[in-house]
Amino acid sequence: MKKKIALFLSFAMLCTLCLCLSGCGGEAKQVVNVYNWGEYIDESIFDEFEEETGIQVNYSTFETNEALYSTLKSGGSSYDVIIPSDYMISRMIQEGMLEELNFDNIPNAKQVDLSQFNVKSEALAYDAENKYSVPYAWGSVGIIYNTKKVAGPVDGWGALFDKANKGQVLMFNNSRDALGLTLKYLGYSLNTTDEAQIKEATDLLIQQKEDGIVQAYVMDQIFEKLISGEAAIGPYYAGDAITMIEENPDLAFCSPKEGTNLFLDAMCIPKGAENKENGEAFINFMCKPEIMVKNADVTGYCVPSKAAYALLDDETKQNPIAYPSEEAMANMEVFTNLPEHILALYDSEWSRLTTAKAG
Repeated sequence: MKKKIALFLSFAMLCTLCLCLSGCGGEAKQVVNVYNWGEYIDESIFDEFEEETGIQVNYSTFETNEALYSTLKSGGSSYDVIIPSDYMISRMIQEGMLEELNFDNIPNAKQVDLSQFNVKSEALAYDAENKYSVPYAWGSVGIIYNTKKVAGPVDGWGALFDKANKGQVLMFNNSRDALGLTLKYLGYSLNTTDEAQIKEATDLLIQQKEDGIVQAYVMDQIFEKLISGEAAIGPYYAGDAITMIEENPDLAFCSPKEGTNLFLDAMCIPKGAENKENGEAFINFMCKPEIMVKNADVTGYCVPSKAAYALLDDETKQNPIAYPSEEAMANMEVFTNLPEHILALYDSEWSRLTTAKAG
């Protein structure tokens, strides 16, 4: 009798488990885990994607390429799609951290074409064989400032180091962007491997901090601080500048005369992703021209597609913040992956800056 009861209970538990997994008669819910920058997608498209594919999007965000890298390197999280920037993709390919994409599952990747936008060919060198990534969006870095609060004209990186703007300046809270703009201000390359130049840039950032010019080191917090008028000036990405200017018309954007960073972010699948095919389905969906445009309307960033660009309204196409002129693009430089000993120097110099006392 006990044996029959045990068999019955085992059968009942098995049925319950099957029902849980099947969702009351259907298959287990398909998911895709997406990891992206903050303020960098139109989340309403997730419902469209799920309706079209039956795959639910689990979405989370990071603030910097370096934070993304650390999360993946630690192995503590599982993602199916990530959206790093060019130089970080190069590093991840080099370190074997990305899956090769099956482009049979991404036919819409053929819609991606940057040739119309004066994007330099070296901007695509991060994935020279086009095996690991599909472009998501591109743009440039510049200075966003409050025209009612900033002293003097803003035409270059020097405005961020001007004592007249003391206590009103925001700076990037990541080493590559903060040191990069400082290197450009000093007349050097974003990608210098000259240790003396990198240390000189750090020294200038420390002086800026000690003089009390910097109010805070931020990433997405820049939205609230500049829109509200809590701070007056800071460097950030052009797409976000468009969004902020819409919220506060006193804000303006400057592409610095010394030159700046042209960046390209792309969709990739991390090594060992649990739902690789679902990730490829998501990438394929994001490559639809109409979805690119819908996304760009919310984020302000540039579409990587001729077909999508053709769908944009004239005001957007003619906005020099979103789509810079050929002349402006010629003065932009793409970040590249740096040698390991220089990356270690960046880490130590960033630590030297963050531990320096503020004025």
